[in-house]
Amino acid sequence: MPQSAKTYPSPGKAPDEFYSAQICPVRNILGLVGRKWPSLILCHLSFGSHRFSELRGAIPDISQRMLTQTLRELERDGLVSRETQPSIPPRVDYTLTRLGESYISPLQGMMNWGSKHLGRIELLRRSYDAVNEVKAEG
Repeated sequence: MPQSAKTYPSPGKAPDEFYSAQICPVRNILGLVGRKWPSLILCHLSFGSHRFSELRGAIPDISQRMLTQTLRELERDGLVSRETQPSIPPRVDYTLTRLGESYISPLQGMMNWGSKHLGRIELLRRSYDAVNEVKAEG
Protein backbone atom coordinates (compact mmCIF):
# COMPACT_ATOMS: atom_id res chain seq x y z
CA MET A 1 0.00 0.00 0.00
CA PRO A 2 1.56 3.37 -0.99
CA GLN A 3 2.42 5.79 1.75
CA SER A 4 0.36 8.94 1.80
CA ALA A 5 2.00 12.31 2.29
CA LYS A 6 2.01 13.59 5.84
CA THR A 7 -0.11 16.55 6.66
CA TYR A 8 0.87 18.90 9.45
CA PRO A 9 -1.61 20.66 11.68
CA SER A 10 -1.55 24.42 11.65
CA PRO A 11 -1.53 26.52 13.77
CA GLY A 12 -0.21 24.99 16.94
CA LYS A 13 2.77 22.96 18.00
CA ALA A 14 4.81 21.38 15.25
CA PRO A 15 4.89 17.57 15.09
CA ASP A 16 7.52 15.89 17.26
CA GLU A 17 9.88 15.08 14.36
CA PHE A 18 10.52 18.80 13.87
CA TYR A 19 12.22 18.85 17.26
CA SER A 20 14.65 16.05 16.42
CA ALA A 21 17.76 16.87 14.40
CA GLN A 22 17.98 13.26 13.18
CA ILE A 23 14.49 12.93 11.70
CA CYS A 24 13.40 16.49 10.98
CA PRO A 25 12.44 16.70 7.27
CA VAL A 26 13.44 20.36 7.05
CA ARG A 27 16.91 19.86 8.52
CA ASN A 28 17.63 16.68 6.58
CA ILE A 29 16.41 17.64 3.14
CA LEU A 30 16.72 21.40 2.97
CA GLY A 31 20.06 21.16 4.74
CA LEU A 32 21.43 19.84 1.48
CA VAL A 33 19.22 20.83 -1.43
CA GLY A 34 18.12 24.10 0.15
CA ARG A 35 21.62 25.46 -0.22
CA LYS A 36 22.66 27.44 -3.27
CA TRP A 37 25.16 25.08 -4.92
CA PRO A 38 23.20 21.82 -4.82
CA SER A 39 20.12 23.53 -6.23
CA LEU A 40 22.10 25.14 -9.05
CA ILE A 41 23.82 21.85 -9.90
CA LEU A 42 20.53 19.93 -9.88
CA CYS A 43 18.96 22.62 -12.04
CA HIS A 44 21.71 22.27 -14.67
CA LEU A 45 21.54 18.48 -14.55
CA SER A 46 17.79 18.64 -15.15
CA PHE A 47 18.65 19.51 -18.76
CA GLY A 48 20.80 16.38 -19.19
CA SER A 49 24.09 14.87 -18.13
CA HIS A 50 27.12 17.12 -17.79
CA ARG A 51 30.84 16.69 -17.38
CA PHE A 52 32.55 18.30 -14.41
CA SER A 53 34.06 21.01 -16.62
CA GLU A 54 30.66 21.80 -18.13
CA LEU A 55 29.16 22.27 -14.66
CA ARG A 56 32.12 24.42 -13.66
CA GLY A 57 31.55 26.59 -16.73
CA ALA A 58 27.80 26.79 -16.14
CA ILE A 59 28.33 27.93 -12.53
CA PRO A 60 31.41 30.17 -12.78
CA ASP A 61 31.24 31.47 -9.19
CA ILE A 62 31.61 27.99 -7.64
CA SER A 63 35.12 26.86 -6.74
CA GLN A 64 36.44 23.56 -8.05
CA ARG A 65 36.66 22.26 -4.48
CA MET A 66 33.06 23.22 -3.67
CA LEU A 67 31.77 21.70 -6.90
CA THR A 68 33.58 18.44 -6.13
CA GLN A 69 32.30 18.39 -2.55
CA THR A 70 28.72 19.18 -3.55
CA LEU A 71 28.66 16.56 -6.32
CA ARG A 72 29.89 13.97 -3.81
CA GLU A 73 27.13 14.96 -1.36
CA LEU A 74 24.50 14.73 -4.10
CA GLU A 75 25.87 11.34 -5.17
CA ARG A 76 25.90 10.12 -1.55
CA ASP A 77 22.27 11.18 -1.13
CA GLY A 78 21.29 9.36 -4.31
CA LEU A 79 20.29 12.44 -6.31
CA VAL A 80 23.15 12.32 -8.81
CA SER A 81 24.99 9.44 -10.45
CA ARG A 82 28.60 9.59 -11.55
CA GLU A 83 29.71 7.55 -14.54
CA THR A 84 33.34 7.26 -15.60
CA GLN A 85 34.04 6.51 -19.26
CA PRO A 86 37.30 4.68 -20.00
CA SER A 87 39.25 7.17 -22.06
CA ILE A 88 42.38 9.25 -21.73
CA PRO A 89 41.85 11.40 -19.81
CA PRO A 90 38.93 9.61 -18.14
CA ARG A 91 35.56 11.17 -18.91
CA VAL A 92 33.22 11.60 -15.96
CA ASP A 93 29.55 12.38 -16.53
CA TYR A 94 27.04 13.42 -13.88
CA THR A 95 23.36 12.66 -14.32
CA LEU A 96 20.26 12.98 -12.21
CA THR A 97 19.00 9.73 -10.74
CA ARG A 98 15.28 8.98 -10.60
CA LEU A 99 15.28 10.38 -7.07
CA GLY A 100 17.08 13.51 -8.30
CA GLU A 101 14.57 13.89 -11.12
CA SER A 102 11.75 13.78 -8.58
CA TYR A 103 13.22 16.89 -6.93
CA ILE A 104 13.05 19.01 -10.10
CA SER A 105 9.34 19.81 -9.81
CA PRO A 106 9.64 21.24 -6.27
CA LEU A 107 12.82 23.05 -7.35
CA GLN A 108 10.95 24.64 -10.26
CA GLY A 109 8.23 25.70 -7.85
CA MET A 110 10.81 27.47 -5.67
CA MET A 111 12.39 29.08 -8.72
CA ASN A 112 8.99 30.30 -9.94
CA TRP A 113 8.20 31.70 -6.49
CA GLY A 114 11.59 33.42 -6.40
CA SER A 115 11.15 34.92 -9.85
CA LYS A 116 7.69 36.19 -8.97
CA HIS A 117 8.71 37.79 -5.66
CA LEU A 118 12.38 38.74 -6.07
CA GLY A 119 11.71 42.38 -7.00
CA ARG A 120 9.47 42.90 -3.99
CA ILE A 121 11.90 41.15 -1.64
CA GLU A 122 14.78 43.32 -2.87
CA LEU A 123 12.67 46.46 -2.36
CA LEU A 124 11.72 45.35 1.16
CA ARG A 125 15.36 44.56 1.97
CA ARG A 126 16.50 48.02 0.85
CA SER A 127 13.74 49.64 2.88
CA TYR A 128 14.58 47.58 5.97
CA ASP A 129 18.30 48.29 5.61
CA ALA A 130 17.68 52.03 5.21
CA VAL A 131 15.50 52.19 8.34
CA ASN A 132 17.90 50.10 10.39
CA GLU A 133 20.95 52.03 9.17
CA VAL A 134 19.34 55.23 10.51
CA LYS A 135 18.61 53.51 13.85
CA ALA A 136 22.22 52.29 14.09
CA GLU A 137 23.58 55.79 13.47
CA GLY A 138 21.19 57.43 15.98
